[in-house]
Amino acid sequence: MPIITRSYLTAAVVTTIGCSLEIISPYHLYLNPKLVVKQYQFWRVITNFLYFRKMDLDFMFHMFFLARYCKLLEENSFRGRTADFFYMLLFGASVLTGIVLIGGMIPYLSASFAKIIFLSNSLTFMMVYVWSKQNPFIHMSFLGLFTFTAAYLPWVLLGFSVLVGASG
Repeated sequence: MPIITRSYLTAAVVTTIGCSLEIISPYHLYLNPKLVVKQYQFWRVITNFLYFRKMDLDFMFHMFFLARYCKLLEENSFRGRTADFFYMLLFGASVLTGIVLIGGMIPYLSASFAKIIFLSNSLTFMMVYVWSKQNPFIHMSFLGLFTFTAAYLPWVLLGFSVLVGASG
């Protein structure tokens, strides 16, 4: 497994297991702009991408997608360009954080954006989206129920996540 994929997957699993065993408190990990700016708790900008809430079916699927599609991106699309892959993840994480911070300042939308305190699922979906756009014609099957091309994979996964109880 490539270095960036292995590092991110390990950090995500360790963080989520640590929170499940109550070794780490999720209250020390979530994205809170006020604590980042006023109390200099800069780790929150990174740790909100490592915690996947409960260890349930949704967590297992996200770990599978993270391991599979992050690995495929790093091994194929970014072969020999580990720094480029890291910068893609950094850029995606920055954009996601910016969307939440700016969305939290817009009236009428701020209440829904204030609920987004962990962006780990979103970063996983970003990697799946990038992989699917680079490989749009690969035929796939979801749980053996139906087939589709890779271009529709992010939408299939989003629908499945909503079905198992995650927020859209």
